[in-house]
Amino acid sequence: MLTAVLLSGGLDSAVLVAEEAVRDDVYPIYVSVGLAWEQAEIAMVEQLLRAPVFAGRVDPLARVAFTMRDVYPPTHWAIRGEPPAYDTPDEDVYLTGRNLVLLTKAGVVAARHGAHRIALGPLAGNPFPDARPEFFASMSNSLSLGLAHAIEVATPFLEWEKEDVIKRGVELDVPLALTLSCMNPAPGPTHCGLCSKCRERRDAFAATGVSDPSTYANVSPR
Repeated sequence: MLTAVLLSGGLDSAVLVAEEAVRDDVYPIYVSVGLAWEQAEIAMVEQLLRAPVFAGRVDPLARVAFTMRDVYPPTHWAIRGEPPAYDTPDEDVYLTGRNLVLLTKAGVVAARHGAHRIALGPLAGNPFPDARPEFFASMSNSLSLGLAHAIEVATPFLEWEKEDVIKRGVELDVPLALTLSCMNPAPGPTHCGLCSKCRERRDAFAATGVSDPSTYANVSPR
């Protein structure tokens, strides 16, 4: 079996690759859509996939593009690389159509490589319309019909909190220091420490009692 996994280099998708590799061969896919932080993510992914935990059952990274720069205006915060404030709610960082775009391109790639399963890592409490079970079921059906190739869209972490992901990552020996959860990373790449993704990451490590191996360019504004 071959499972395609949407890999961004963040905590959730990195642990998802290791989780899927326990059972199947994994074909990791990075879909670039033109957001400001993507080069930092790719640099981290390249380091991450060299880790021993991924040896043997994880294929080389497939990098594809599906631009949203002709949809999002140049003033959009994700194009400028200026995310909302540290304590902003999830709704303030919503990227319209993100999972729709990622799954559309990944579905074509998966079909061409003979994968019948695409896994991605949304967590419990995700408020966005393209992170609902009925959306993923509909995408499974649409991709299968449109590509004449059966595809299951799987979301194994949909009932997990980020703390659960961290604990599972520790169990699987995922090098969590080589993951990036940041919307305005500094060179290195290094977490900015000031965006809501950095807040979520810090809070999750604190809640689990696992030492946070991340490097932050700035101290918490709290």
